[in-house]
Amino acid sequence: MLAHVGSTTEFGSPQSFSVMGSRRGRWLAVTEAGVGSNRAVWVDARAGGLRYERTPLELDVDLSTRTLTVRRNAAVLRRISVGVGRAGSPTPTGRFAVTDKLRGSAYSAAYGCCILALSAIQPKLPPGWSGGNRIAIHGTLAAGDFGRAVSAGCVHARDADLSYLMRVAPLGTPVVIRP
Repeated sequence: MLAHVGSTTEFGSPQSFSVMGSRRGRWLAVTEAGVGSNRAVWVDARAGGLRYERTPLELDVDLSTRTLTVRRNAAVLRRISVGVGRAGSPTPTGRFAVTDKLRGSAYSAAYGCCILALSAIQPKLPPGWSGGNRIAIHGTLAAGDFGRAVSAGCVHARDADLSYLMRVAPLGTPVVIRP
């Protein structure tokens, strides 16, 4: 199946991908939220209109310890206690990317200061959920969320940590979510 991807995301950010691997030097495995099923899609590296940048940064979410670790190369820059998806709507695992950096107040005070939308899709939405199926790292109104499994699949962080992530994590930053 062949599809065209626009130059901006559904939220208006420049389209960015995180490269997960390559095949025969020409095809790059990337993450893309519009595909669904949280699977890799293949992009022709020789196609025109692509620009490449490397980021030494990676965000690593460990669901078992409910911790988000910011790494530059192998060095740990910061560990953040986070809230994660609860039973019935767990945070999906895999390799994803930061696709958008948004002001939380533009959507709801419940998102805190900032939203880092990811290329991950929530396949197990809670009954009656109307908030969309994209996974993000965002704030919360409940100060007791951190270190607990409480969300509909998103990762909850404190506003101070979100402000830091907004400053240091460029679009396309790889995000690894582990069980």
